[in-house]
Amino acid sequence: MNLIKRNGINLKKGSSISLEKKGRALSQVRVGINWGSIQHQLLGFTYNTTAVDLDSSVALFSRKQLVDNVYFRKLASTDGAVKHSGDDRVGDRNGDDGTDNETIHVNLRTLNPAIDQVVFYLNSYAQQDFETIPYANISIVDSTNPHDLEELASFKVAMDKTFRGYVSMVLGKFVRTPSGWDFISVGEPIKARNIKECVENISEQYV
Repeated sequence: MNLIKRNGINLKKGSSISLEKKGRALSQVRVGINWGSIQHQLLGFTYNTTAVDLDSSVALFSRKQLVDNVYFRKLASTDGAVKHSGDDRVGDRNGDDGTDNETIHVNLRTLNPAIDQVVFYLNSYAQQDFETIPYANISIVDSTNPHDLEELASFKVAMDKTFRGYVSMVLGKFVRTPSGWDFISVGEPIKARNIKECVENISEQYV
């Protein structure tokens, strides 16, 4: 397993970063999603954990129209430019271990040129309330050289009371620009119970 240099910018909600390195647009990007299991504590000590099965997915749009959707039952886009690592059904059991539970690789060079927005989102398969999940993070990594992975930015979603009653959220999105691509952090819960409803909500409100 190749280690990632974790020295990227810590983004805040609504902030953005260009997907470039030393003035050059990136060709390949790895998006990592990391979350924690629910920890049950008594007198400050953890006595049990509950597995958290979150599904990270990515919806691809062209001029506000859905073109493709990559998720745990469809691990690659039709053009092969987007690839999903597969389903993690547990989360970090002992706090943030610094590794990604699921990853999505995007080859920006071979991505369908009509695609202008790539939206990353999370859904709780078991319908676990997001307020009870300790954390969810997304990281953007330059994966052009698989032997020299370097984090460009990370975004830590604050799982506070605003997430109460929600089981889905939009993490962030890639947006095509005249010079390349930008990543915009979102970190907002959405009213959706499954993948289909997530895509419908995103289509209406986030592209």
